[in-house]
Amino acid sequence: MQRLPLHKRLIDGAMHGDSGWCLRANRWGERRSSSCSYFAAISRLGDGVFWYALMAVLVLADGMAGLAASAHMAATGLIALTLYKLLKRWTRRPRPFASDRRIHALIAPLDEFSFPSGHTLHAVAFSLVACAHYPLLAWLLVPFTASVALSRVVLGLHYPSDVLAATGIGTALAALSLWLVPGVSLF
Repeated sequence: MQRLPLHKRLIDGAMHGDSGWCLRANRWGERRSSSCSYFAAISRLGDGVFWYALMAVLVLADGMAGLAASAHMAATGLIALTLYKLLKRWTRRPRPFASDRRIHALIAPLDEFSFPSGHTLHAVAFSLVACAHYPLLAWLLVPFTASVALSRVVLGLHYPSDVLAATGIGTALAALSLWLVPGVSLF
């Protein structure tokens, strides 16, 4: 029997660990109906409803400045959507529940593939851009974004690595977007 090369063993080990974390989070969510309901609601809000409502509130509450912030969020979101769709088609990683029958999808997925988490990518990018325009929103957006990211694993729709990668991609997109818009910065 031939031994696998080190890089293949590391990838296999990482995938096994990723699946294990997903399974534990999914089982935890299944056993706690109130947690499952919370994460299902958060995930559905993260489909876009929360972000569209936030953009509308910013326009209504702050006029042209709110419109500028909302347009910035929308432009960043369009780029995020394009990149996310390209990555999903390129990687074609099956969702956890499709790869491991012990993991259950606790809500229906919006598409077939797992990598990266579009909900997380958009939540991170939108939150960073919104907080750059309105830092006081961080008290609301940081916990909401963390809940969206966690919900995707608990609900059996994404592996932790999908969420971590999406966090990195969303952060990079927001940083680039903030760099391109003069006078707006997180720091």
